[in-house]
Amino acid sequence: MKRVMDIFLSLILGGLLLIPMLIITVAIRLSSPGPALYWSDRVGAMNHLFRMPKFRSMRTDTPEVATHLLQQADSYITPVGAFLRRTSLDELPQLWSILIGDMSFVGPRPALFNQDDLIEQRTALGVHQLKPGLTGLAQISGRDDLEIPIKVSFDARYLKEQSLFFDLYIMWQTFLQAIKREGVHH
Repeated sequence: MKRVMDIFLSLILGGLLLIPMLIITVAIRLSSPGPALYWSDRVGAMNHLFRMPKFRSMRTDTPEVATHLLQQADSYITPVGAFLRRTSLDELPQLWSILIGDMSFVGPRPALFNQDDLIEQRTALGVHQLKPGLTGLAQISGRDDLEIPIKVSFDARYLKEQSLFFDLYIMWQTFLQAIKREGVHH
């Protein structure tokens, strides 16, 4: 049922958001050199790597580490990037990853390939079995404000309690937080 919902929603949202995504693409290309999409190596279900697209919000010379680990992260953000990150619009291309089955709408956020501590903690608790999500319980419970062990505890709770209604609740809370722009840094 979850996979059917993922396919259905990603097709519907992809169609509805096609024009805004084209506008974002043009804005990125006009405001900074480089491609509009950034493809990041991420850890998926069973710790398999996959390539995840995002609208590029950082300069092309940005080191490949989690944003909170960058020295002077704000200096790497593009003129349009700050807006995209604040509104979470940089995440829209991940509808493609959901459509092809690398991700789901709800699950733990995909770790960067080099976030060994996060990957190790998730694997120890069995969270690595889940497809990563566009949003998740940790996202609505603090997002960038959470330390890794706390994020992993939310991911483990989601693993135990996942259901269609829980997913709908998480998606609704994500929508509300995106409107309020809560828990986002950089």
